[in-house]
Order: sequence, then structure tokens, then C-alpha cells
Amino acid sequence: MKNRQNLIHLFDPSPHTSPFDINMAADAGFDMVIPYDNVKLEHVHGLVQDTIFSRDKHGIKQTGIFFGGRNVELALDMLDIAEKAMVPPFQVSVLADPSGAFTTAAAVIACIEQSLKKQGINSIKDLNVVVIGGTGAVGSTSGAIASLEGAKVTIIDHVSLERATGIADKFNNRFETQLIPEVAGTDEDKIRLIESADILISAALAGLEVVSATVLKEARQLKVAADVNAVPPAGIKGIKRKDFGEPMEFASSSTSAVGIGALALGNIKYKTQKELLKDLVTLDDAVYYDFRDAFFQARKLLSSDQD
Repeated sequence: MKNRQNLIHLFDPSPHTSPFDINMAADAGFDMVIPYDNVKLEHVHGLVQDTIFSRDKHGIKQTGIFFGGRNVELALDMLDIAEKAMVPPFQVSVLADPSGAFTTAAAVIACIEQSLKKQGINSIKDLNVVVIGGTGAVGSTSGAIASLEGAKVTIIDHVSLERATGIADKFNNRFETQLIPEVAGTDEDKIRLIESADILISAALAGLEVVSATVLKEARQLKVAADVNAVPPAGIKGIKRKDFGEPMEFASSSTSAVGIGALALGNIKYKTQKELLKDLVTLDDAVYYDFRDAFFQARKLLSSDQD
């Protein structure tokens, strides 16, 4: 009998499926990567059932589904519908990772945890976390993971408290997180919010410095800062893209704060997404992965690197 191929169906509500996701699926070992553009929520049930009923019991184990796009809430809704559309024993595994936000956010918090451990701090629990760019996909998801781990988390929007409140409410209602919404359009606003921060995350638009040296020096209890921005200039002044636990050049003299740059984060993000994609066709039981599972995998990867 001819060997069956490993297939992954990429469902994307955007006009074009991300080349990043296609490349990642190919590198994870799928023989065929099939993209679908402009997928609406109401399409998901039918697409999933077309997927599960078209292969036998062996072929279905070699089939995966991926939900991409740019909208976190929509990807999570699609994941929920996909799980409900399964008809045992016709089940396939599913991963949601809109804009790569879930695996990127997982890498952010896992890398922060690793840097804290080197300072003798074993948990992010009860620490003050401030996320600038906290209403974007990566920022809000990073905040949600940190909150679920017991941190006190403030997510900041640049211009709109209403937007920050809306994003916080969606996560808080869905996952019982406790995200605190804030707005900070000036350096004075940022200083007010980060002067008591233990952890600072910048997930703002690429190519913008959002935390200047002046602001950074006022963060007098800062322990770790992570910058998602890979496009110069850095979002946080002085953090280099390859930094992973290096002392911060412009941190307050009262701290021993360290920085984590975008390429260090990207390395863990890449490995995390690759492992999750592999799981879709190697695990015996169907799985439905979101950002919580991505965080578990990123933490596992970093833990194994230290062994």
C-alpha cells in the first residue's frame, strides 16, 4: 500500500495565507500544505467535517488543521468550532496561532521566566508586568499568559483606554485573567506606569522606539525587559536583538535589569511552533492547541536547554 502523506490545512480569514505559516508547516515535515484564504467563522464547521470524513482511520492520524489570520478572538472562536465539529473517531488535531502571536507570546513569557531564574526568582507570580503595545495580538496574549501565571499585568494602548479596556475584558471574561487596561501616550504616562514594574514587555509596532532611555531610568525595580521588535530601532532603548539576559545599558542604576531581544525570542518562538505542528500528526489523541499549550511547550524547550 502506498504510504499516506501528512497533510495540513491552513485556514486563514485574511485575503492571503501567511507565507510564514506555510514555510513553518513545510519545515515541520508536512508533505502537503494546503492554504485557504478568506475563511469565515461560518465556514469552519463544514471545512472541518470535509477534512475528517475524507480519510480513513490511518489517514486521519496524518492530518492537521491550522488557524491563522490576524485576529486573536476569531482564531480562538474557530478553534472552538473545530473541536465541536469533530465526530469521534473522526478527529484531527488543531493548532491556532494567529499572526504567530500565540507562539511568540509563549516565547516572551518563557524567556522572561528563564531570565528571572538566573536572578534567583523562580516564578513570575505576584510580579508587576507592564506590556506596552498590550492591545496587539502578541502584547495581549503575553499579558494573558503572565496573568494566568499569577502576575499582576497592565496592558497599555498608545491612544485609547477604551480599546485597552475592550481587549482586557475579552481575555478576562474568556480565560479568567485579570488584565488591567491603561493608556499611555506620553513619556510622563509611561513613567507613571512602569516606575514600579518588575517586568517590561514591548510589543508595539515594529520600527518604533516606545521606551526611551529617559523613561527606562525611572523603572527602579525592573528585573527583565523583553522587546519583540526586530526592526530597528529597538522598541526599548538599548536592547539588542540577540540579547538574552544581558545587562541593560540604560536601566536605572538601582537595578540589575537584563534585556531580551527579538531574535532571541524569535528562536524560541520558531522552535515552539515547529514542535506544536509536529504534534498534530504524531500524537495518538487529537489535541486543540492555543496559547496556553504554546507556553507549556516554550517553557519545556527552555528547560531542556538548561539540562
